Amino acid sequence: MRTVPIVQVDTFTRRPFAGNPAAVCILDELPPEWWLCDVAREINLSRTACLIPHEDGFDLRWFAPDREVDLCGHATLASAHVLWEEGHLRADQPARFHTRGGELIAHLRAGWIEIDFPARPVSLQPAPCGLAEALGVEILWVGSDGTDLLVELADEKTVRTLCPDLAAIARIPVRGVVVTSRAITSGVDFVSRFFAPRQGVPEDPVTSSAHCALAPFWSERLGAQCLTGYQVSARGGTVRVTMNGSRVLIAGQAVTVLRGSILGHE
Repeated sequence: MRTVPIVQVDTFTRRPFAGNPAAVCILDELPPEWWLCDVAREINLSRTACLIPHEDGFDLRWFAPDREVDLCGHATLASAHVLWEEGHLRADQPARFHTRGGELIAHLRAGWIEIDFPARPVSLQPAPCGLAEALGVEILWVGSDGTDLLVELADEKTVRTLCPDLAAIARIPVRGVVVTSRAITSGVDFVSRFFAPRQGVPEDPVTSSAHCALAPFWSERLGAQCLTGYQVSARGGTVRVTMNGSRVLIAGQAVTVLRGSILGHE
């Protein structure tokens, strides 16, 4: 019976079994829609990426176990990592992806995979009802990027030890809540965590989209264009961000942790 290679990659880390995992399938042709959905459900990671060679790069689609999604940063990083590691692209060639959300281009720079995304500036807003109670700690600042809330807390220890009421967070009408503070860890500028129980994600291991908001937020406060963030989830992950006008370059490392094959479609 026909099989298809599949690779599992931990992203935003060089340490296996850390960061944010994603599965990657490189296909010769577009399979039936049901097969793509079945594979994502079978693998049961937050994201499975499916790649098909294109005349100018690769068509890229991302699947959660229950649906197709429009954009995913960490599975894009995983896809680029596999293309370079397996020799589909030379290290000096960019990985060019055609997606439902537009074109994405990844570059490999000194062992870091860098992808260009739109920045998501955060605007100050009053704390919504129930936020302080849900977090259970003092809030220094609250803003919104139009999708998520960004909450500044007192210090890194507060971010690391936070035990929020996830049911209460789920009642707040936003995609998710990013909590952040300046870092005291050496080599890191800021730390963060991301909670999205309304989306079925109690806590995300490492969130590239959140860093599209964290980058302009901390760039302004720290007076620097290039910063290093660490998402202090249980798995943890390092994200380098570089402001470039209205864009932000998100960079991370990756490590392959599993190679195998899965049954193809009939």
